[in-house]
Amino acid sequence: MTLICILSLMLFTLNIIYPFLAVNSPVAADVMVVEGWIPDYAIKDAIALFQRGSYNYLITTGLPVSKGYYLAEYKNFAELTAATFITLGFNPEQLVAVPAPNVIKHRTQASAIALREWLSTSELEVKSINLYSLGPHARRSWIIFKAVLEPKIRVGVIAAEPQEYDPQQWWQSSEGVRTLIGEAIAYLYALFVDWHT
Repeated sequence: MTLICILSLMLFTLNIIYPFLAVNSPVAADVMVVEGWIPDYAIKDAIALFQRGSYNYLITTGLPVSKGYYLAEYKNFAELTAATFITLGFNPEQLVAVPAPNVIKHRTQASAIALREWLSTSELEVKSINLYSLGPHARRSWIIFKAVLEPKIRVGVIAAEPQEYDPQQWWQSSEGVRTLIGEAIAYLYALFVDWHT
């Protein structure tokens, strides 16, 4: 009986952990915020979502690139991703890159703070945003952006689906296992940090 309970709990966890971490909870917003480190295929999906929604602006965030900095035309992921959007046909008049400073830890918080500071000096009157992240990273990013931006700015979240593994059977690939275990641990860590600044 104990073995059956353990197996049932494991099966339940395998099936529930991905949708829990890869949360989708968008709000009515006229701004989409895209985390700049996401892969190119997710950028293409973000364009489609932007066009289907009622967004007026898209903002990219991100830290300095960690590889090829001295050779790269774009020195941070916010500007690199914004340039990718433009290359894919996105209207540059609806696009803003908001880079964050280089930090050793709490990178997502640094991006959220940079966004908050930029919004506080911009002419945009933003009441709510939808944060676009990748798969199981979405819940952790959502927690942090909400802590930094709310209650002044309401934050929703949209999780892009990863292509590196099957989200419905993530445990069948090493990439899926590494990602989900890492994100689950990082989520638990995020619960115990005070992200308000």
